[in-house]
Amino acid sequence: MKKLLSLAIVALFSVSAMAQQVDLRKKISVSGSAETEVTPDIIYISISLKEYLKDGNSKKKVDITTLENELFSAVQKAGLEKENLTINNLSSYTTITEKKKNPDYLASKQYRLKVNDLNKWNAIIGAIDAKGVAYTNIDSYDYSKISSLKQELKIKALQAAKAKATYLVEAIGDKLGSALDIQEIENQVYPQAMYRASNVMMKAESADMAGAGAAEIDFKKIKLNYVMNVVFEIK
Repeated sequence: MKKLLSLAIVALFSVSAMAQQVDLRKKISVSGSAETEVTPDIIYISISLKEYLKDGNSKKKVDITTLENELFSAVQKAGLEKENLTINNLSSYTTITEKKKNPDYLASKQYRLKVNDLNKWNAIIGAIDAKGVAYTNIDSYDYSKISSLKQELKIKALQAAKAKATYLVEAIGDKLGSALDIQEIENQVYPQAMYRASNVMMKAESADMAGAGAAEIDFKKIKLNYVMNVVFEIK
């Protein structure tokens, strides 16, 4: 009997404790959003230069030094710092080994260029011997003020959520209380580069590339969207 009484008391206290944990506050759950679009202003482009035989003559080779000097000069004329151009990949051991085996071996070098204006890129690639360009490709891109922009959008989305909750609550004669829970949903889109030229990769092997000039490149904007889900107390 004592055991049954003890169990009943424990059960009573458990139910009481659970009742105390139940949140009986009136709440409203809303979402607010904010979005914007920005044009990338940090673009990394890979460039591959490769030696070639001039006019198909095996004795007249345009060497890699000549090609990279053209590239360095074009970068400087575009007003870019020399630090913007770095060697991305150089198989020096392979080059030396192959040249010993075959004097006609055509060496190549890969570079990485940082630009903030695609017009400068067009000027640079247009100043380089097209036959010496094996290919170019966009590695990555970003927006320089992305962090502050994200913060601004989150604040706007949160303010939009509060404004929505305020007029909904006031419509039923109540007042909005403090935020009880905040959750953010990020949705950002980094689009692919849009080339006006038909070929994305510029290939020196293509006979049409000689004297064709630089490919025009357009970027679609980066779209940033934030949704804030907020739970407010209703007073």
